[in-house]
Amino acid sequence: MAEMDDREVSEELVASYLDPTASEMQHIGSHELPSEVEVGAILELSRALLFPGYAGPQVGQVDRALLRAAVHVRIAELRTTLHRQAYRAIHHQHRVSHAPDRRGCTECTTRAHAVTSTFISELPTLRKQIRLDLEYAFESDPAATGIEEILLTYPGAYAITVYRIANRLLREGCGIIPRMMGENAHRLTGIDIHPGATIGSAFFIDHGTGVVIGETSLIGNRVRIYQGVTLGAISVPQGTARPEPNERRHPTIEDDVVIYANATILGGTTTIGAGAVIGGNAFITASVPAGAKVSWSGRTQR
Repeated sequence: MAEMDDREVSEELVASYLDPTASEMQHIGSHELPSEVEVGAILELSRALLFPGYAGPQVGQVDRALLRAAVHVRIAELRTTLHRQAYRAIHHQHRVSHAPDRRGCTECTTRAHAVTSTFISELPTLRKQIRLDLEYAFESDPAATGIEEILLTYPGAYAITVYRIANRLLREGCGIIPRMMGENAHRLTGIDIHPGATIGSAFFIDHGTGVVIGETSLIGNRVRIYQGVTLGAISVPQGTARPEPNERRHPTIEDDVVIYANATILGGTTTIGAGAVIGGNAFITASVPAGAKVSWSGRTQR
C-alpha cells in the first residue's frame, strides 16, 4: 500500500468521520460527554466521605463543629461535580431526541439534580452497607490485621466500594457514568464487576485479580469468592440477536456460598444453592444444590 501524505490522510479521515454508516465512532459538534477525570473525582470525593482519612485529604481534627463544616464543604463539591457529569451523561443518553443546545436542557438538568440529591442522601446508608463488607472481609481472611489494612491495601475492598457507588447511580438512571466507574476499578484492581449486578450484604473478594461478575448476576449475602472467578453468560449474542431487557444471562449465587480460585459459573438459569462450596477451576453450567461441594472436576458431593 502506497504511503499517503498528511493532507491525504486528513481528507480520508474527515470523509470517514462524516460517513453516516459510522456515526457512532465520532462525537463531533455535539454536547459534551462525561469527563473520565471528573468521574474519577466523584469516586474519590465519595470515598473521602465514606472513609475520611483513608481517602481524600487528611482529617486533622475531630471537633464536631469543625468536622461537620469540613464534611459540608466536601458534600458541596461532590454535589457540584456529580450534577455536572450526571447532566452530561443523561443528555448523551437521550441524544436522539436532544439536539445540541449550548443553553442546556431543562429536562436533563432536573433529572441530574434528582440523581445527585438522591445519591448524596444515601451516603450514610451506603457507609453502613460497606461496613458489612469490610467486617466480613476481616472475618474471612486470617491474614488481615484489621479493617484499616483492608481499606488501605485490599483490591477487593476498593472494587466492591466502587461497585456499591456505581450500582446506586445506575439505579437512579445516571447513564454511562456507572460503567465508567466500574472500568476505573477494573483498571486499578483487575476486578470487573458490572454495576448492574445485584449483590447482597457482606460480600468479600479475596486477592481478586481476574474476577468477572456479569450484569445480571444475583449474589446473596455473605458470599466469598477468590481470584479468577467468572460469573458469566453461556453464549454471546451474534449480530442483531440481542437479549431482551432484563433477561437473565448470568448465574444466581445464594447465601453463604464460597467459590474458590478460577472457577467458572455460567448461565442465567444456573443457581448455586445456599452454603455450597465450589472448588478451584470448576466449570459449571448447571445448578448446584444447597450445601453441596463441587470439585474442580465438576463432581458434586453432599
